[in-house]
Amino acid sequence: MTIYQIFTRLYGNACSNNIKDGTLAQNGCAKLNGFSEAVLHRIKSDGYTHVWFTGVIEHATQTDYSQYGIERNHPAIVKGRAGSPYAIKDYYDIDPDLAVDVKKRMSEFEQLLKRTHKVGLKLIVDFVPNHVCRQYHSDAAPKGVEDLGAGDDTGMHFSPANNFYYCWGEPLHTDFALRRDAAEYPYIEQPAKATGNDHFDAWPSANDWYETVKLNYGVDYCDAGGRSMHFDPIPSTWTKMLDILLFWCAKGVDAFRCDMAEMVPVEFWEWAIGRVRQAYPSIVFIAEVYNPALYRDYICRGGFDYLYDKVGLYDTLRAVVRGEAPASAITGQWQCVDDIRKHMLYFLENHDEQRIASPFFCGDARKAMPAFVAEAFMSNNPLMVYAGQEIGERADDAEGFSGRDGRTTIFDYWSPQKLQKLFALGADGKVRKNAQTAFAQTAYAGNGLVMTAEERELYATYRRIISLRESESALVAGQFYDLMYVNHDYAQKFDSKRHYAFLRRSEDQLLLVVCNFSDKASEMGVRIPTHAFEYLRIPEGSFRAAELLSGEKFALAMHPDGFTQVQVPAHGAVCYSIQCQD
Repeated sequence: MTIYQIFTRLYGNACSNNIKDGTLAQNGCAKLNGFSEAVLHRIKSDGYTHVWFTGVIEHATQTDYSQYGIERNHPAIVKGRAGSPYAIKDYYDIDPDLAVDVKKRMSEFEQLLKRTHKVGLKLIVDFVPNHVCRQYHSDAAPKGVEDLGAGDDTGMHFSPANNFYYCWGEPLHTDFALRRDAAEYPYIEQPAKATGNDHFDAWPSANDWYETVKLNYGVDYCDAGGRSMHFDPIPSTWTKMLDILLFWCAKGVDAFRCDMAEMVPVEFWEWAIGRVRQAYPSIVFIAEVYNPALYRDYICRGGFDYLYDKVGLYDTLRAVVRGEAPASAITGQWQCVDDIRKHMLYFLENHDEQRIASPFFCGDARKAMPAFVAEAFMSNNPLMVYAGQEIGERADDAEGFSGRDGRTTIFDYWSPQKLQKLFALGADGKVRKNAQTAFAQTAYAGNGLVMTAEERELYATYRRIISLRESESALVAGQFYDLMYVNHDYAQKFDSKRHYAFLRRSEDQLLLVVCNFSDKASEMGVRIPTHAFEYLRIPEGSFRAAELLSGEKFALAMHPDGFTQVQVPAHGAVCYSIQCQD
């Protein structure tokens, strides 16, 4: 499973005005119809198996779609002109920004789903279970579906029969509103609903998720003495959210990325995922969980297939790339989740994190290549790449609500040039003819859509690494053996602070992978212990090895407790392949 995350609103936006805080009319927006078979085929040819179209469910926005029967959102409670894709406005509908014909937005999504499946990709959508926008209202729900909050007793702070939490008779205080001048009229919420990040009073701050309200799954967070659970009878929110999951399953989606899953009780996931799988056994659930103490509960009990490995492997790899942690720390991170390691989703970028190439991370996408090789080759875990990562997107703009923070905006209408380059790229590595036409009137037309030599090199390296995960037997299903425990004493110039080494072994192939996080090319000896020879059944002797990343051939000598001499480029990695039989 190799996931390509696309922030749908930005990817392929043919407008390049990029006016700070610009409107939809000024800055434009990508459309679902733009993801043609050619675009999807190129993504498939890059080695991806799944596409996560981020932000396709209808969410709050400052753009007025009232002529289509969609209620307007008050600008004081929408972050950015475009709005956050995690402030859901209608679980049963598609974001109208993404439609060529707003009235046919669901049909356009269904056609995208068909095209995605036709080229051999699977499609992931967000499921945002913890919170919705403050003015949630479904105008597209199936007949007979009661809206969230429609039957709530707003006089109660908490009731298991309510969908929201309320602040007894207190109105929402909008001190958080950074754009008071944008409010055409005062926003009134009486009584105030609790805010999505577990803020249970009527005074959320600008640093809270003030644009959202918390959903009530039967947990009283303010009960005397602490939390209390009220799961019998089944709370109203449970059944409503199960219906939403089944609705999208029936459309044919292949997986859900579940936003802030740990903020929803595991009891709900155990109940809901079990019921979804009774009808759709192959559906995949991916959870955003940041508390390692909860990992096993959400996998073993909750039923999730995969969890973000954020506070473990991601944070460690980021620190190693930045020189803030030794490379040997990688070992500790896979060890602490070794019993559930196959359930951990690896990544170096996503919409929440800073871009590698941004000055807030390391300023150069190439410096993270050893980290990407490590996470891609350590195991056959699912791997995710965020669109733009593979050609060094810097996210160096202050787009509007999203300031210059090293992240690609999720709140504003914008058009990063590197994403236009990727969208225009054909499977043959050249700009598609119809892409040239689409971008003809933009500032990026002509040579602006052609990747630089540096971008082409980075892109080719990503493609190579991902393709090897599919083609090499030792990477597909081989055993893993970490070599750091015998390479800690700087013998033979192996520096455990900047170098990381491991083996992978299948029935017919042995791989030696060495990653160099330093800014200098390194010649080193990698010690391979006797135990590795015995455990992995490694033949002893001299071999003709293929270095899979460069395609070059090398002579390697491998002996128990001896040192295998290798050369690794600065901020690079090598993967030596030896064909051998048991």
